[in-house]
Amino acid sequence: MQDSFPHALELSRKEYNAFALIYRPGAQTACKDLARAIAFVFTHAEELEVDTSGYSLWGGSAGARMAAWLGSYGTASFGEQAYPQPGAVIMQYTGLGEVYGNEPPTYACVGDRDYIADERVMRWRIETIRSQGTPAEIEVFPGLAHGFGLGTGTSAEGWLDHAVAFWEENI
Repeated sequence: MQDSFPHALELSRKEYNAFALIYRPGAQTACKDLARAIAFVFTHAEELEVDTSGYSLWGGSAGARMAAWLGSYGTASFGEQAYPQPGAVIMQYTGLGEVYGNEPPTYACVGDRDYIADERVMRWRIETIRSQGTPAEIEVFPGLAHGFGLGTGTSAEGWLDHAVAFWEENI
């Protein structure tokens, strides 16, 4: 609740269409739910009055892993028709250390006091993606632990604007 809904609201204030997903537990099941949501948006784009070109996937913690996996593996890997890869993946505080070589442009952020998502793992992932020629960026915020959400009133304030700028540069 501290990630999805406030982020979607903030993005909608910036005149982007934004959807929040409540997904079922379990990595595979959650990824299937996200793949289904992507399929729904693509198949109902006209009805929803959304432009799907250059879309981005955002997530915090477990949701960030889902966004990264869908960005790399694609919707077809999770039981849906193949849809275009996102224009960017925006990840907050997750310890995902896997790199597959086909990541979309990726922005990540984390606090340096996160006891769940080690900033070194996130730095390594971003540096590895970047070394493969894909745009990737990370911000590490001093004094912040896991779950800082929008970061209002903290060292992370404004990270969402940085993430939007990164996304726009990579559409």
